[in-house]
Amino acid sequence: MSKKVLFLVSNDISTDQRVDKTLRSLMALGFEVSIVGRLRAHSTPIERSYSVERLKLFFDKGPLFYLELNIRFFFRLMKKDWDIVHVNDLDTLLAGYLAYVNLLNKELVYDSHEFFTEVPELKGRMARKAWLIIEQSIFPRLKRAYTVSSSIAAYYSKTYEVKVNLLRNVPPWKEWKKSKSRSELGLPETKKILILQGAGINVSKGAEEAVLAMKELSDEYVLLFAGGGDVIETLKEMSREHGLEEKVLFRPLMPYEDLMQFTLNADLGLSLEKGDNLNYEYALPNKLFDYMAAGIPVLTGSTVESRNLVKEYGLGNNIEKVEPNLIAQAVKDMFAQPDEMLKFRANAKRAYMELNWEKESEVLKEIYAGLV
Repeated sequence: MSKKVLFLVSNDISTDQRVDKTLRSLMALGFEVSIVGRLRAHSTPIERSYSVERLKLFFDKGPLFYLELNIRFFFRLMKKDWDIVHVNDLDTLLAGYLAYVNLLNKELVYDSHEFFTEVPELKGRMARKAWLIIEQSIFPRLKRAYTVSSSIAAYYSKTYEVKVNLLRNVPPWKEWKKSKSRSELGLPETKKILILQGAGINVSKGAEEAVLAMKELSDEYVLLFAGGGDVIETLKEMSREHGLEEKVLFRPLMPYEDLMQFTLNADLGLSLEKGDNLNYEYALPNKLFDYMAAGIPVLTGSTVESRNLVKEYGLGNNIEKVEPNLIAQAVKDMFAQPDEMLKFRANAKRAYMELNWEKESEVLKEIYAGLV
């Protein structure tokens, strides 16, 4: 009989590509998998090849949301229907650990999607202290944990003296091809398109600086934001304020396959995280791998993981500081060297042959080996 695994996430599941890939990989290994997340006002219907449950919560954000979420998860887990609980990020760890490890003496696997206690939204807030207490109380007791970058893995391993595996959030292998033209996507056909994409276009990710950089670039360039995040409305206001409506374009969150059509039609991918907090300094952004899969060059800031990836695989260039004038100059310099841009494209395709989910997910086999 196959063992049953329950995943816990604090999102509405629909756009969480990392979790979906992990669930499918575990199914391929013979596990019976289910997932519980939350249902939000804007959540869209989803269909998966595994069991999906979304809880409708009274609170949508803030301390009361996290308290309600973990209480609901705790009592859901106490139904004892599963052999293993797989928790995703610190905001689901408390319920999973208390229910399945402390009370039921069952197995727990922890996936840290980011350096949770160092996100800029928690800087200087009491909430950060509360999350640190939870992390410091539970992390040293974890037997199976993994995370998204080598820097975060090294920090957790050293701080809590436990083994933390690396499983980067790379896309699955696929021969990506343009199935839609720029015209069909509503994009200018003759402009140089810079793209900054993702579900978390938030503060400290260089999006505001990218908008201001467009003031220093000629009309042959356009900047496309594809996705959502905390600063999208601010970016729209900035583009209006500076008369950049025709040079700065916006597309909302969309299914991954649709998003990749925009990426495939772009000329340069931007990943401009600023190292003003450890979460971004140690981050290995998903969009870097999406740009790689699409075979487009990238321009990044100087955060350690992004810089190392770009340098190791020859994917593009870095700038030392995320400032509008430096972004604009780097963009102009890159497009002034078409042969180099062709090399970056070729290197991206070669890197994708190595950095894809089919190869990266071998780590899951090691983590779950003792649980079969």
